[in-house]
Amino acid sequence: MSIHKYTYPDPKLAAEACAHHILGLLEEALSGESLATLAVSGGSTPKMMFQEMAKPRFEWERIHLFWVDERAVPPTDPQSNYKMAEEALIRPAHIPARNVHRIPAELRPEIAAARYADEIRAFFGLEQSEEPHFDVIHRGMGPDAHTASLFPGDPLIEDREGLVAAVYSEKLSQWRITMLPRLLLAARKTVMLVTGADKAKPLHDIVYEPYDPKRLPAQITAHHGRSVVWFLDEAAASLMD
Repeated sequence: MSIHKYTYPDPKLAAEACAHHILGLLEEALSGESLATLAVSGGSTPKMMFQEMAKPRFEWERIHLFWVDERAVPPTDPQSNYKMAEEALIRPAHIPARNVHRIPAELRPEIAAARYADEIRAFFGLEQSEEPHFDVIHRGMGPDAHTASLFPGDPLIEDREGLVAAVYSEKLSQWRITMLPRLLLAARKTVMLVTGADKAKPLHDIVYEPYDPKRLPAQITAHHGRSVVWFLDEAAASLMD
């Protein structure tokens, strides 16, 4: 199996290229609609991506911003994906507060997940049986091949009914709230930003090893995602053909 990828010398260049690609996809989505939707993930490389996205003049008042996953912490906590995005993108780009749909992760995890799923359904005007189609979903991948907050061995990797769930990572001793595969795979465009030498082996395995998403959760995207583009640095791509 092959993936559609672009490789850059370092994480900063990969993040900046990813930023411009996402802005291009959002412009494309806006060409036929009054608004577009973007769901983002956290991490140190995405921070550079957000900073680049905040630079150009862009119609952020027409973009509604969501999160792929969140740690079960208040929005002021240094671990919060929302806090990082607020500092690097939302405030610098002057994204209107009404367009920001954060996960209410200060609540009990199962309540936060239910509230967030309800907000997504309400925003998209969905019946219970329908899934939303985000214009763009941005994600990364961990050294264990997890993506969103779907970690190896989690039964939610096979869940195709729910939209959002609370998950507990034994490895991290931490609750998280995450979008589920049904929602992730329904995205119109998916952009993966993966950097670092510790990602080289898992990236190789998700592409070349037999399909086993319980062991390699990011295989869900590599094998089933619609219109997926990967932005890599040379370290992450070092074991790829």
